[in-house]
Amino acid sequence: MRPDSGRPERDAAPDGAAERHGCTAAESTGRVDKGPGRYAFLPWLLMGMGAFSNIIQGKAGNPWLAGAGLLTFNSLYITVVFSAFDPRRRDTRYPLYALAALTAVTVAVALGFGGEWFLFFPLLSLASGTVRALRGKPLALWLIALSGSAGFLSGWYADDPWGSFGIGYGTFLSGMVTATVLSLFDTNNELRATRQELARSAVEKERLRFSRDLHDLLGHTLSVVVVKAEAVRRLAPRDLDAALAQAADIEAVGRQALTEVREAVSGYREGSLGTELDRARSALDGAGIEPVVRRAGPPLPPQAEALLGWVVREGVTNAVRHSGATRCEIDVHTDDERVRLTITDDGRGPLGSGPAGADGTAAAAPGAATGGTGLTGLAERLAAAGGTLRSGPDGRRGFRVTAELPVGAGDLADEEWAG
Repeated sequence: MRPDSGRPERDAAPDGAAERHGCTAAESTGRVDKGPGRYAFLPWLLMGMGAFSNIIQGKAGNPWLAGAGLLTFNSLYITVVFSAFDPRRRDTRYPLYALAALTAVTVAVALGFGGEWFLFFPLLSLASGTVRALRGKPLALWLIALSGSAGFLSGWYADDPWGSFGIGYGTFLSGMVTATVLSLFDTNNELRATRQELARSAVEKERLRFSRDLHDLLGHTLSVVVVKAEAVRRLAPRDLDAALAQAADIEAVGRQALTEVREAVSGYREGSLGTELDRARSALDGAGIEPVVRRAGPPLPPQAEALLGWVVREGVTNAVRHSGATRCEIDVHTDDERVRLTITDDGRGPLGSGPAGADGTAAAAPGAATGGTGLTGLAERLAAAGGTLRSGPDGRRGFRVTAELPVGAGDLADEEWAG
């Protein structure tokens, strides 16, 4: 707990992981760049001041009809823009219907009054750029048709080629720029959300790695401590020296466990197969199980040794805890392409290791492969490196765990597992 906040330190882990994976602190808190809002498009209505001036000066022919047209245009323009930014309506057909009505009014007032009223076409295009349903190819086709129509009608009405070109060009540019800017902000927010999700995923992977490593580390270590403590209790009345030797082993195992837990927390633990085989001999011997260890073939890369070391640790832990065996054989055979590790005991077999599955193979020991840990977790690690892990009965009696791994494939598994 941090004394200044009263909150567990692990709660701060996602922010740190977000920093390490390319997200800033502001991004990890869900900040969103909203970009231009609906009110940013209202000042553009000032482009209609020319039409309003014509009404005031009496140049529009029928001022009341012109005023009604201007009011209707402004109302529909605001309706299109506001509905395009409304989360409840922007993905419906409502903005499209409003845009269709706005288009009809724009064409009517432009042809009815001409002159400054043709500036409503760029405003119509501006409103079109805010409608999400038109984004992409439909918007491009709509703007081409709209700008072409605006330029043609303007030139036909006023017989001014340069003016018609300006109206057409302005109409196309207004809608295209608006849609592009809004699309960029949407894309930026999507990328930000993706980065946040990747950061959260990285944190979850790291937590999963740590929980699996801690399970494997402490499960094996505590099993060895229990076995050796039982040996101390049995030996103390009749052989004090032997009991003291077992007690010294408990101390050594405890110290080693502390070191391994620190390394697991730091993410730097890299087990050695030779070390795990030595520990397996000691654990089996302390449990009264005869260990038989055979290893043949060339040395393995460090990452492959680390993966197989986990298999030895888990397999021997299950044998000590659940098998009731008197003999356990560990065989490691390596050739130029693959390495094969087999752990076989003569214990109670599937009955001592859990119920058999539908495919005929036995499940891992109770507690050994539940909740995504134990043999199940090891199978996932080896599968990530192109290997396999099989467990099941060894004939009529006993239990066997077999792991196969391509030589040199451990690097890939380690990268995928660590996230």
